[in-house]
Amino acid sequence: MIAEHRPRLQLEDICEFQILDAVHMTVHQFAESLGNVIDAKDHCTRSHSEEVAVVSQAIGLELGLSARQADILHVAGHLHDIGKIGIPDAILKKQGPLTSAEFEIIKQHPQIGAGIMAPVTGFSGTNGVVRMILHHHERFDGTGYPHGLPGLDIPLGARIIAVADSLSAMLQNRPYRKALSYGQAVEEIARCSGSQFDPLVVEALLEIRDTVRDYLRTMRDLRVAV
Repeated sequence: MIAEHRPRLQLEDICEFQILDAVHMTVHQFAESLGNVIDAKDHCTRSHSEEVAVVSQAIGLELGLSARQADILHVAGHLHDIGKIGIPDAILKKQGPLTSAEFEIIKQHPQIGAGIMAPVTGFSGTNGVVRMILHHHERFDGTGYPHGLPGLDIPLGARIIAVADSLSAMLQNRPYRKALSYGQAVEEIARCSGSQFDPLVVEALLEIRDTVRDYLRTMRDLRVAV
């Protein structure tokens, strides 16, 4: 009797996995779409969310995370700046350095983003996507924002996204500065190891720096000088 039912049970299992895979893919596509919304607000940051997502995923794999954990990092990378949708365009697109008051407003975007994503229960948890978004501007030395968390108190995903975010930002032209070369950007991240960034995350980036460089070279609309 058990043997007679086994093929049917296996088929049902396969169907369930297909449904789960479809949901997983939809989450990724939805996260990518939301990332594109933010990037579209400012031509200076085109492809930024995609770069942060892919580089974060690569660093996570280098650190030994599972494929599923690295996938979650990829989603969080797409969504890390979603809170900027709540920042006035006059500040977000300002042609020049921000005033202290304007920078305080910009610093609200991690909390805004975490609030936007909070209703998605699958993104909650100690090391979930919401906390990665909330803490991706914390610094390893505890001088970051919004909560000034130090060292390992910062969720691992947020520590990884912080490195990927900074790398992508330094490679793009901004109204107040020219883009750095890839080599210069990586050197700056290495210089800030232990202060701004988790040394283990920086070490992982350095291990895959050539792979990351080759990926960035393929990104449309991004010119990387090596």
